Amino acid sequence: MAITFDDLPVAGASACDGEMRVAVLNGLLGTMRKRKIRAAGFVNEGLGCGALHVSNSINSWLNEGHIIGNHSFSHRDINSIPLSEYTADVLKGEVITRAMLEQRGLRLRYYRHPFLHAGATPEVKKGLAEFLAANKYEVAAVTFDNQEWVFARAYQRAYVSRNNSQKKRIAQAYLAHMEEVTAFFEKRSQEVLGREPAQILLLHANLLNADHLDPLLAMYRRRGYDFVTLTEALRDPAYEIADGYTGPKGLSWIHRWGLTKGIAVVEEPREPEWVAKAAAGGE
Repeated sequence: MAITFDDLPVAGASACDGEMRVAVLNGLLGTMRKRKIRAAGFVNEGLGCGALHVSNSINSWLNEGHIIGNHSFSHRDINSIPLSEYTADVLKGEVITRAMLEQRGLRLRYYRHPFLHAGATPEVKKGLAEFLAANKYEVAAVTFDNQEWVFARAYQRAYVSRNNSQKKRIAQAYLAHMEEVTAFFEKRSQEVLGREPAQILLLHANLLNADHLDPLLAMYRRRGYDFVTLTEALRDPAYEIADGYTGPKGLSWIHRWGLTKGIAVVEEPREPEWVAKAAAGGE
């Protein structure tokens, strides 16, 4: 399994909170150092509270041996803007990242679609794929999609209100959800591929994961997973299967491969209703 994190430096509205930024950075990198894991982080340069904070975050991740990729400048949704505007945002989002990689003799290789939206119409999907290929990007696919971002919003609200009991409850529900969705995609992999590929897990750079990445990784170890880099995972032949989905949803590549083979999508587990309500600011 490859571990990947979207929305570097920090997901959500916390990028300009210095204390939060340090907590997220140290929490994630410290746990991965302890577990001897090399992950991939995808940067939104425009949401990082300035070039200095973005470059400092990229440096910290690169110093630990992690892969850094492009997640666009401002996390625009290709479903809601013209393709030309979207691709301009992709190019704008690589300026700092590409320069910093080149300083180390590395190249910017991977792109992760915001919301996992890859084109709602055949024309847009084809146009985006051609643009990425022309700019020498490889798509950072996701097989283990999940509702982590909803739990993270609820957790952030509990942190701001200093509700420690709520934070604990959310964290427990998060870990349970992640195991449930993992079991779902393990089964779905067998149904679609007849085996499990090298899986790619989608997470975000947030406080929830900074605080609870270690037990999450322990769960995967318990289920028999070893951790590999994104580059190693993408060598699995499954990632050569065509993406059979065109539409507005952000789907796991397991679902996309299933559609290529004529297998209908089965919706994965969702967050509990109380977590969704807490994420939206309810009680």
